[in-house]
Amino acid sequence: MKARLPNMHFSEVSRAKALGRLLVKKGLSVATAESCTGGMIGAALTSVPGSSAWFKGGVIAYANSVKRRLLGVPSAILDNKGAVSAETVRAMARGAQRLFATGCALAVSGVAGPDGGTKEKPVGLVYVGLACGKNVRSYEYRFEGDRREIRRQAVEKALEMMIKELR
Repeated sequence: MKARLPNMHFSEVSRAKALGRLLVKKGLSVATAESCTGGMIGAALTSVPGSSAWFKGGVIAYANSVKRRLLGVPSAILDNKGAVSAETVRAMARGAQRLFATGCALAVSGVAGPDGGTKEKPVGLVYVGLACGKNVRSYEYRFEGDRREIRRQAVEKALEMMIKELR
């Protein structure tokens, strides 16, 4: 049985709580930079009572111009690798970390569909970027399902990867 908050699955809420506990334990805070998830990670994090102690804020950077101006993603990366790339989410995570002065940041960009996919970047391709301290990593995923399901899986995987990073 899955308990639900509005538009959230139980696993998202429990992962957000677990991440919050880890951040408090380590004396860290987190920020987000989201594209295809459109603020869903921030929503999951702020669903946790007391999250203001460790979640500083987020940017929904859907347009490349926002990725450039607000998060500092270099134009060369966006022009050569595209918005949906490992390089872009790493730069987005670094940008969010800098913008919000946090120890950690999560970034997500992908093709949630139903349109917009190509042979090279099909619907379901999602990149998750993590920045913690001086370390920055990215992960590539191929999710299946409709737009809603792809976005949900991206949120869960982003939270899961940040938990693993902090452990």
